[in-house]
Amino acid sequence: MSHATYELKAETRERVGKGSSRELRRNGLIPAVIYGDKQAPVSIALSTKEVTMKIHAGGFMTTVATIDVNGEKIRVLPKDYQLDPVRDFTMHVDFLRVSKDSQVTVEVPVHFENEEKSPGLKAGGVLNIVRHEVELNVSANDIPEFLSVDLSGLKVGDAVHISNIKLPKGATPVIADRDFTVATIVAPAGGVKEEAEGDAEA
Repeated sequence: MSHATYELKAETRERVGKGSSRELRRNGLIPAVIYGDKQAPVSIALSTKEVTMKIHAGGFMTTVATIDVNGEKIRVLPKDYQLDPVRDFTMHVDFLRVSKDSQVTVEVPVHFENEEKSPGLKAGGVLNIVRHEVELNVSANDIPEFLSVDLSGLKVGDAVHISNIKLPKGATPVIADRDFTVATIVAPAGGVKEEAEGDAEA
């Protein structure tokens, strides 16, 4: 269901602070912290190259990983990371310690399928995506790679609500007080065309 897990090797950081962080980055490492699960936070250093590759591969924030800290293997879920605004390299990562029973909150991307089977889109309607991601409470072992929305049969004016999306077992949306909209099919500015030829832009 979710991405394949992966392992990163790390070393503990004795010194923390701006000076030591700069020194780490000069040596190809980034500072990171593992926290949560009622244990003291652990300051670590990771390979900048490895972490940056994982971030750019996609699914970083929804994949449980194992970090080998001086031989101790800790299961974690990335919770936050900072990129350098100018040079686009990773500056810092926060990891949440998870166990097999951990419930976590993650933002899961939404994928839309079967656009060609939607009469509304075929008639010139536009898919208006209200939420590209949905925040879920879910077991750390069952984080989905993405949520799937089937657009088959949807007409102009139809909406997809969270109740129309199949969630993993035990997962619940963080927004629990309403059946919120994920996407709608709307008429284009010039109205829906039966014939899609030679119409000027509205």
